[in-house]
Amino acid sequence: MIIMNNKDKKQINIELSDDSSSGIYSNLSIVNHSSTEFVLDFINIMPGMAKAKVRSRVILAPQNCKRLLATLMENVKKYEENFGQIKDIGKSKLPINFGGPKAEA
Repeated sequence: MIIMNNKDKKQINIELSDDSSSGIYSNLSIVNHSSTEFVLDFINIMPGMAKAKVRSRVILAPQNCKRLLATLMENVKKYEENFGQIKDIGKSKLPINFGGPKAEA
């Protein structure tokens, strides 16, 4: 991926390793902050399991977090223009054992 900066005509080459290219699935995120940084934890919690691990942690400076927020808002808008409005689930609490009965083998 190459990102161009039109003002200075500089480019940044960004490499994506094989490990990173498959991504990490997350269905829960937790955001904390201090006066100097934002910490975003991405978690994959499974139905019927009382324990989950943080799969990825991203630490951002406040300015970069605000930039990320603007980028996410812009992309959600584009997504909704193409695919329809995303249903807002509000601030619901995720039950520990979410999703129907436990599966049996």
